Amino acid sequence: IMASTDPSQGTKGISAFVVPRETPGLNVGKIEKKLGVRASDTAALHFDDMRVPKDHLLGKVNEGYKIVMSGLDIERAFYAVIGVGTIEEALHLSLKYAQEREQFGQPIASFQLIQAKIADMYTDLEAARQVAHRAIWLAQQELRVSKETAAALLFVSRAASRAANEALQIHGGWGYLTDFDVERLWRDARLGEIGAGTNEIRQLLIAHELLGMRG
Repeated sequence: IMASTDPSQGTKGISAFVVPRETPGLNVGKIEKKLGVRASDTAALHFDDMRVPKDHLLGKVNEGYKIVMSGLDIERAFYAVIGVGTIEEALHLSLKYAQEREQFGQPIASFQLIQAKIADMYTDLEAARQVAHRAIWLAQQELRVSKETAAALLFVSRAASRAANEALQIHGGWGYLTDFDVERLWRDARLGEIGAGTNEIRQLLIAHELLGMRG
């Protein structure tokens, strides 16, 4: 949990704490209903006269913001790898369905427009896999790699959304039903573009570093 330990310093006066779930005064609000990624619960935390011992401090006093920002590099690299999995599954489901589904007496896989979608999906997968793996490797070097991990997630999140959207398109009306996994992929992929900072924030971060505007 992040808390302001010196309000006069703004973001430089924030500290990080490890707070056990059973700490008196810590209450978890209702589990929110989300569009996708429903296997990961999201809820508000409420604090009622909660006291945290000094030995629960994570790092040093007033260095919480630095801890958050360093963690974002890892989080973005992690999300990029998840996006690769989304693209891979979208391609797998599309290949399977295109070869099984028949229209006009032949599998839809024989239609060139379907083939083009599948080819683009595979190309995005290969590119996304490379940038995501590099982002993970860089994040493990314990260096500041905000620009690199932001770029990786920016690219992969867009590619994952494209792949999920095209997979749903290939499935046609069936893909719009909850009986098929492509609608879940479509919902889950959207988080990649807004989680761990939005794509717009990533664009600004990348541009600021390239232009020497980093604070």
